[in-house]
Amino acid sequence: MHAGGIGSRPAAPTLEMVAREANVSRATVSRVVNGSPKVSPEVLAAVNAAIAKLNYVPNRAARSLASRTTNAIALVVPEDTTRFFGDPYFAAIVQGITRRLDESEYLLNLLISTSDPNRKTVRYLRSGVVDGALVISHHEGDDSLVEAAGSVPIVFGGRPERESDDEIFVDVDNVEGGMTATEYLIATGRRRIGTITGPLDMSAGVDRLDGFRRSMAVAGLPDDAVETADFSVAGSVAATRRLLDRVPDLDGLFVASDLMATGALSVLRERGRRVPDDVAVVGFDDSPAAMSSAIPLTTVHQPSEEMGYEMADLLIRLLAGDTTVSHRNIMPTRLVRRASA
Repeated sequence: MHAGGIGSRPAAPTLEMVAREANVSRATVSRVVNGSPKVSPEVLAAVNAAIAKLNYVPNRAARSLASRTTNAIALVVPEDTTRFFGDPYFAAIVQGITRRLDESEYLLNLLISTSDPNRKTVRYLRSGVVDGALVISHHEGDDSLVEAAGSVPIVFGGRPERESDDEIFVDVDNVEGGMTATEYLIATGRRRIGTITGPLDMSAGVDRLDGFRRSMAVAGLPDDAVETADFSVAGSVAATRRLLDRVPDLDGLFVASDLMATGALSVLRERGRRVPDDVAVVGFDDSPAAMSSAIPLTTVHQPSEEMGYEMADLLIRLLAGDTTVSHRNIMPTRLVRRASA
């Protein structure tokens, strides 16, 4: 029999235990936990390593998680503010999230951070000021957010790049969506088809490119007309110029987001290429950008607002103790035909 008798559990790690593990004072650990800037990077790294090793959670977090008294949920967006406020995809996701939270007692805290070398976001999520978190636009390398799931329940919008059985996410089948867009271009008689991808450190960028390549392979067409962008208009403009310089006989283009497709259309116009006569274009999202572009976009519809609603609903169910929540939640896409293809 283990010492302590049947049913005994090890004591929760304390501030003092973290201080001993990191070889610093208790006051220093307290400064790190409370986000004080008066800590050297070396000490910060040592204390964070000790916190992770011991799985330490501040007492106030334990109290608030037990009592559910914060009634707050964090929305974490690892992007810069320009992209967050400029991309209609985020507006639709947030609209869905707030629609679900309006039916509950929870309030939303927004955290936007394109880089977080001091792990402020992780410390915030662990500090007990929120009961759970929603993460959208997750990139490979944002592993600290996955790690924070050990402290608070987290639901991801989009499949995490390193998917595991532990993570809960809501997404669309981006591979199928990429295939749908490419197959439509092939069906309209296009043969020199290219793609402008999203970032390849995100599952959406990787999977939509995978769908493009699968469909091109089935049709026996070359899949070398590929340029990578960053889901921004400026990134798409630069990528489309590179692509046209390299593949001047391009006659079809799948762009991995509607916002980027508007940038591609401007470059095609600048180069004197008519859409859809010379180059047919298909986007992805079916966001307001698809209808506000110079030429209404044929696009792959993803139910962004419904995805936000579902994310918030899953998290609220988790916080209520529901053990039947599905970890892998995939929503359908469909092609919407308009003037660009």
